[in-house]
Amino acid sequence: MGAQLRVYRQKIKSAQTTKKITRAMELISASRIYKAQQRVAASTPYSRAVTRAVSAVATYSNVDHPLTTEPASIERAAVVIFTSDRGLAGAFSSNVLKEAENLSALLNEQGKEVVFYLVGRKAVSNFNFRRRASVRSWTGGTDLPQFETAKEVADAVVEAFMQKSSEGGVDEIHIVYNRFVSMIAQVPEVVRLLPLEIVEGVEEPTANEVYPLYEFEPDAGKVLDALLPVYIESRIFNAMLQSAASEHAARQKAMKSATDNAEKLILNYTRLSNSARQAEITQQISEIVGGADALATVGDED
Repeated sequence: MGAQLRVYRQKIKSAQTTKKITRAMELISASRIYKAQQRVAASTPYSRAVTRAVSAVATYSNVDHPLTTEPASIERAAVVIFTSDRGLAGAFSSNVLKEAENLSALLNEQGKEVVFYLVGRKAVSNFNFRRRASVRSWTGGTDLPQFETAKEVADAVVEAFMQKSSEGGVDEIHIVYNRFVSMIAQVPEVVRLLPLEIVEGVEEPTANEVYPLYEFEPDAGKVLDALLPVYIESRIFNAMLQSAASEHAARQKAMKSATDNAEKLILNYTRLSNSARQAEITQQISEIVGGADALATVGDED
């Protein structure tokens, strides 16, 4: 009984230590979510405005620009995957990797060769474990994205897009990331960045909406040359911010679940420990009573 009681007490201590760690990580993630949400809220309108501006130039001009023109045939496609650097965030990274696998399978069915650009150690580790190749990877700072990293990613994919597929370039670019919906829901999302998908001028404006008239100076081609790098950088940076906010929310949710499980373990082991202690006390009392009865019996015989 004594050995069993020591085992239960040791398990209670281990569960209490785990609870302290998971509770601390839950509080850290909760404190970072608000700032991450603010950065997403500040970035999203700008990203949408840039996208609409580029779309407008492509819609209301007759410029044949390589970044807005759909190629006759698409042979190679680039997929940029955004995951986290650290674990303990539930299915955050695995959901993105599964979505990327589904996208890769779809592109392969269409006869396209897929090349990967990885952001986050989880994606790099997954590809290394599966012995899969990637063109480039970026690690560090996924929970606090920097614009310099987004610019590096944008420069790399645009450079590949400007090259011919026969020379190692790509014909289209997709990004896969977790979009922050709420503290409970983070949804994996796939977006095709290039060639640009027109979002303005496709549908007729509503009764209360009128599309503006555009004049391009010095000309539409130079406007596109200036806008498109900004468009790619802003979309990638927004995806990184969305991914960071989703990571903090997913980690807080996972750590809260782990804390609740640790509390249940402590309660269960405490009950088992009390039962073992009670059984030990009962056994000791039985031994004392049995010894006293034996002494009394011997005294009566004398």
